[in-house]
Amino acid sequence: MADADQALALQRLLQLASPSLPVGAFAYSEGLEAAVERGWLRDEHDVRDWLAASLEATLVPLDLAIYGRLHVAWEAGDIACVQDWSRYLLTSRETAERRAQERHLGHALATLLDGMGEAGAADWRIGGAQADDVSFAALWALAATRWRIDVRSAASGLAWTWLENQVLAAVKLVPLGQTRGQILLFELAQHVPAAVARAFELTDKELGGSLPGVTLASTAHETMYSRLYRS
Repeated sequence: MADADQALALQRLLQLASPSLPVGAFAYSEGLEAAVERGWLRDEHDVRDWLAASLEATLVPLDLAIYGRLHVAWEAGDIACVQDWSRYLLTSRETAERRAQERHLGHALATLLDGMGEAGAADWRIGGAQADDVSFAALWALAATRWRIDVRSAASGLAWTWLENQVLAAVKLVPLGQTRGQILLFELAQHVPAAVARAFELTDKELGGSLPGVTLASTAHETMYSRLYRS
């Protein structure tokens, strides 16, 4: 790829990973709010351990590993394969809130990409042919392949987006403060390239991961009386 093409692909990845992307990812804490409310996470060290464990035990063997397969399927134009892996990721979400989050983000990104003229995105919008099996990663892969972002960079961007949203939630909930939040993000982000590498080495039989504490926190969030986040 020429230098100009690489520079453009980087700009597209920055746009895709930007907090200003209008998909509503900032509205979800993925159980973090309930964990703080219950006293499981009291300080920066607790949050660091929580997020590091989530990266290793769920993002690597699920989101990132499946993302690699989704990217390849989009490049091959194999929509049935995209749908299968997207459904696999969706059904791996263990609580109603997490499944609702996955669908909401996927539908929102599909709507955005359709509005930007990306062919095939409309099928993943609400009411579309693939709407029931939508996942955020599937539409991220659609954008990445159309915008010529290489698979590892795109996966790293997806992991970064998750990590940034989690840290921003922790800044508000613990609270951490903006400076400590940025330091925590800086420290945890250094593990993303290795996490992507491990994820891409996994076979289909090795896919799958869960953290009971995160699942319990997500379940508890559904019945919280007062809350800031949707999950």
